[in-house]
Amino acid sequence: MIRDPETLNALLDTVNRFVRERLVPAEALVSETDEIPADIVREMKEMGLFGLTVPEEFGGLALTMEEEGEVMLAMGQTSPCFRSLFGTTVGIGSQGIVFDGTPEQKAKYLPPLATGELIASFALTEPEAGSDAASLRTTAIRDGDHYVVNGTKRFITNSPQAGIFTLMARTNPADMGAGGVSAFIVEADTPGITIGKKDKKMGQRGAHTADVIFENCRVPASQLIGGKEGQGFKTAMKVLEKGRIHIGAICVGVAERMQRDALNYAIERKQFGQPIAEFQLVQAMLADSQAEIYAARCMVLDAARRRDLGQNVATEASCCKMFASEMCGRVADRAVQIFGGAGYMSEYGIERFYRDVRLFRIYEGTTQIQQIVIARNLVREATR
Repeated sequence: MIRDPETLNALLDTVNRFVRERLVPAEALVSETDEIPADIVREMKEMGLFGLTVPEEFGGLALTMEEEGEVMLAMGQTSPCFRSLFGTTVGIGSQGIVFDGTPEQKAKYLPPLATGELIASFALTEPEAGSDAASLRTTAIRDGDHYVVNGTKRFITNSPQAGIFTLMARTNPADMGAGGVSAFIVEADTPGITIGKKDKKMGQRGAHTADVIFENCRVPASQLIGGKEGQGFKTAMKVLEKGRIHIGAICVGVAERMQRDALNYAIERKQFGQPIAEFQLVQAMLADSQAEIYAARCMVLDAARRRDLGQNVATEASCCKMFASEMCGRVADRAVQIFGGAGYMSEYGIERFYRDVRLFRIYEGTTQIQQIVIARNLVREATR
């Protein structure tokens, strides 16, 4: 639901110009150095990108899901590492507080999250718990006015820069299912927290992940999100459902960028005396990619609008994540093929996107998990 088209268009114009003039020219540098320049980070904060989904009363822009999707479509026109820096705060890092936090928690943490003063991470995945999120082993045992946290979280995005973690931990060891999991806001400078070395990844250089180790980390009971134990898994699922539409939108945006680059190359590159864009087999690849991009874009915006209307979009959100991420991978593969030998060379940039987008099919719920979610929801609806 777009509340004010004029205001949204002004925001999108600003984002598009920022992407075109500042981010695209910095792509190669970020890939080489594995760091986003400090001046770019500062500009992101000044633009309000860290507060896109934070309520206005706490200094954010309070975008609707459709508006957020439109901004992600714009951000997708450049390397996905840039979105990752603020996207975790905008999405899974802060939304647990927005959805289920106490008034005190919201007042304390949402304003600095909106300005980018605080960067948030979502600490769910563990060495033995990824797709099976309910089986996590990190514990938070009540001890007076504190919880004592022990465990290791793995592949945590933005953990080296994070100021707070939205932590999922088991508060009831006797309940090994979802009901034993609670959510906490844990400040990164709390004694007992160690950040592992930055992971060396296949792609998305500039977006950092690392292990987060909790060793007898004492977290005040006031940091329990919502003040209730056993609600963490429900909070995580609400956050991830919204995040799946968000990821679907960024997949579409990046696919559009790769398609545009492939089309421009096909028009310029000549073989047998004519542009390769004139060859029907190249045209077929371009046509297939365009049709899939269009389908995914329609899917994402439809799911976003339905969510804004208050409808249950659990199935639609999983459809978005599954289809858009798989589509993005196919578009990347075709783009490299159209570039031919040049597509395998780093100087053209398309091989970087090929590596970057592979992650979309894995994080925030793999394709296979989305298939399970969709099928289970269908069966549940049909057998009511």
